[in-house]
Amino acid sequence: MKMRYSILAIAAACALTGHAFADEAAAKKWIDSEFQPSTLSKDKQAAEMKWFIEAAKKLQAKGVKEISVVSETLTTHEYESKTLAKAFEEITGIKVKHDVIQEGDVVEKLQTSMQSGKSIYDGWISDSDLIGTHYRYGKILALSDYMTGTGKEFTNPDLDLKDFIGTSFTTAPDKKMYQLPDQQFANLYWFRADLFARQDLKDKFKGKYGYDLGVPLNWSAYEDIAAFFSEDVKTIDGKPIYGHMDYGKKDPSLGWRFTDAWLSMAGAADVGIPNGMPIDEWGIKVADDKCTPVGASVSRGGATNSPAAVYALTKYIDWMKKFAPKEAMGMTFGESGPVPAQGQIAQQIFWYTAFTADMVKPGLPVVNADGTPKWRMAPGPNGPYWKPGMQNGYQDVGSWTFFKDHDANKVAAAWLYAQFVTSKTVSLKKSITGLTFIRDSDIRADYFTQNANKYGGLIEFYRSPARVAWTPTGTNVPDYPKLAQLWWKNVAEAVTGEKTPQKAMDNLADEMDNVMSRLERAGMAHCAPKLTPKGDPNKYLSDAHAPWKKLANEKPKGETIAYDTLLNAWKNGKVR
Repeated sequence: MKMRYSILAIAAACALTGHAFADEAAAKKWIDSEFQPSTLSKDKQAAEMKWFIEAAKKLQAKGVKEISVVSETLTTHEYESKTLAKAFEEITGIKVKHDVIQEGDVVEKLQTSMQSGKSIYDGWISDSDLIGTHYRYGKILALSDYMTGTGKEFTNPDLDLKDFIGTSFTTAPDKKMYQLPDQQFANLYWFRADLFARQDLKDKFKGKYGYDLGVPLNWSAYEDIAAFFSEDVKTIDGKPIYGHMDYGKKDPSLGWRFTDAWLSMAGAADVGIPNGMPIDEWGIKVADDKCTPVGASVSRGGATNSPAAVYALTKYIDWMKKFAPKEAMGMTFGESGPVPAQGQIAQQIFWYTAFTADMVKPGLPVVNADGTPKWRMAPGPNGPYWKPGMQNGYQDVGSWTFFKDHDANKVAAAWLYAQFVTSKTVSLKKSITGLTFIRDSDIRADYFTQNANKYGGLIEFYRSPARVAWTPTGTNVPDYPKLAQLWWKNVAEAVTGEKTPQKAMDNLADEMDNVMSRLERAGMAHCAPKLTPKGDPNKYLSDAHAPWKKLANEKPKGETIAYDTLLNAWKNGKVR
C-alpha cells in the first residue's frame, strides 16, 4: 500500500531524523516564521518552495554552488541581502552573495559591464529607467524570450506576471519584457495633516488667499501654502516651521531631482501615459516610429529647454531659496530625506514613498502617541503647463536584469533567486518590511486593509486608479547612464546663480543632443538616435502639443482639495 505524505509532514519527519529532504525542513522553518503573513496558505507556500528546491537541484548538478547579485541601498534590498538570501541558501542549497551599494555605483558597474561585454554580477537589480538603454544596446536578456525558451524549466509556474503592477515599465518598444520588478515606490506630495486641520490656521489662510487650506491641486496653491507657513505662521510650538523642503547640493542626486519627472510635473511633456509621446518627461522627442530619438532641444523639436522646462527649474530654485531651511541648498538627496520627520516641515512637493517606513517610527515628532502618523501623502500638484492625460509624477521600479551572454547556469540560478524574492510566498512580508509594492495581491491583502491608517495614505494611493500616472523614465531615453549625468552639473549652475535657468537648460539640451549624435554615429542594435537638423525654435513651440508655448500667466489661482474628499474619490475608483 502506497502512503502519501504532505510536504509539510515529510519536512517535519526529516527535521527529526536529519536525513533526506532536509530542504523541505528548512522551507517549513522559514514558512512558519519569517514568511508570515503571506497571501498564500502555508500549504501553497510549501508547494512553491518545493518547486524552487527541485529547480535548484538541476543547477547544483551542473556545479552551481554560489551566485553574486547587486542592488542599491534601500530597506527592501537590505532585507533581501540579510534575510532572504540566507533563506534561499538554506532552502535551495545555492549561496547568494547579495551586495547592497549606492545607486550611482550600481549604474557605473552596469555601464562598465555593458562596455566590456563581461557582467560583473550574475544578476542585477537596476532601475527600469534603463529600459531604453537595455533595448537599444541588445546586451540584456529579454525575459519574455527566456521564460518561454532556454529558461522555461527555471521559471516558476506560479510566478503570475499579471499580478505584478510594474511590468509595463519594463517592456520595450518591441513588446518584450526585459526586467522583472523587485520593488517600487512613487514620488508624491507630503504634508502635515495635523497642521492643515487646525482651525486657526485654516481661517488665517482662507482670509489671506480666499480659498481653503488643503491638498494643493496646482503649483500656485503649493506656493501659497509654502509662503503661508514660512512667512505668516513662522513657528509651531516655539520652533521654526518651513513651508517647503528640498535639496540643492552639486551632487549626482541632484540629477534625480529633475530626471525623476520634475519637468513633466510642470507639464513640459506631451499627453500620454506612461511618459508622453512623442516628447517625454526629459524633453526628448522620438520619431513617428515611437522609438527613434530625434532631439532634446527646442530647435530640433524637443522640449528640454522649452518654456515649461525653464519654468520648472525656476520654481525649484525660487521655492528652495524662499521657503526651505537654508541648509537645504547644501544637502544631497540622502541628507534631506530625514528632515521632514524632525517636525519642522509643513509640506514637501517632491517626496518619495520609500521614506514611509522611516517616517512612522515611534517617538518621532511627526508620529502620534498611538503610532499613527501626523502626516499624509497625496498626489503631487500639477504645474500650469500640465494637462489631463499627462504623466503625474515619477515611480521608481528597481528590477531584475540579466546579461544575455553571461554564464547560462549562473543566470538561471540568479533568475531563481530573483523569482524567490518576488514570489508570493515572501512578497507580502517583504512589502510590510520595505513598503515598496510590486504585486497587486499584496496591496489588497487583509493585512494592509487592517493597518492602512499607519501608512499615511500609501495604501489608499496604491489601490487607487491614480497610481498608473506615476511612471519611471521611459523608452525615449537611449542611454540613461550617459545622459543622466548631464543633468546635475547643469542644474547646479542654475542653483548657484552661475547661469540663468534658461541658459542652464539650453546647455543641457545641447549636451544631450551632442551625446545622442555620438550614439547615432556609433550605432545601436535597435532604434539609434537620428537627430533632426536644427531649425527656428519658434516653429516648434505650440499651444497644441509639446514643446508648449510660454504661458502669459504662469500662476493661475490656487486650487486645493480636502484630503478626506480625495480619499473617498480613490475608494470609489476615481483619481480625484
